[in-house]
Amino acid sequence: MWNKRYANNNDTPQACQVLRECSYLLPPSATALDLASGLGGNALLLSQQGLETTAWDLSSVGIEKLSCLAQQRSLSINAQVRDVIQNTPEENSFDVIVVSYFLQRELFPALLAALKPAGLLFYETFIVEKPAGTGPSNPDYLLKQNELLSLCDGLIIRAYREEGMVGDMAQGSRNIAMLVGQKPNC
Repeated sequence: MWNKRYANNNDTPQACQVLRECSYLLPPSATALDLASGLGGNALLLSQQGLETTAWDLSSVGIEKLSCLAQQRSLSINAQVRDVIQNTPEENSFDVIVVSYFLQRELFPALLAALKPAGLLFYETFIVEKPAGTGPSNPDYLLKQNELLSLCDGLIIRAYREEGMVGDMAQGSRNIAMLVGQKPNC
């Protein structure tokens, strides 16, 4: 399914909103992982910021397109086809991990363990309380209210946004939760 979707996608990949808006929190040099990278918008931004960047995705087409784009832009990205559910990152292996629009709740303990001390997790995905017709409808892929905070228990929350269905619905980021969390430095 993902290979077909990416094969027909000729859009320039963009980094997720939380990474774009909070990129000033990135360390000046670090190891970074774009987990379930798709076409690699997050990996491209991380590499442009000077981070030693790895991108993992199940789609060989997505990884191939990312590798070509990185080469065209003279960026160094270690792009790999990898089933991130079966092959989670090793403990204390990355300073920065970015995950966008990929939700496997059982993966969170491995993600948090994979962060080095003082490492940062940038996470963004769809929520249950969202306007109709946006994002997936399967509740397995939708966060409940404040669930992302619970899944990241133990991290120091540096940024969090989840607006839901309150106020002027024509403004804001209504269909997603965004978090930047930092692993304690001990």
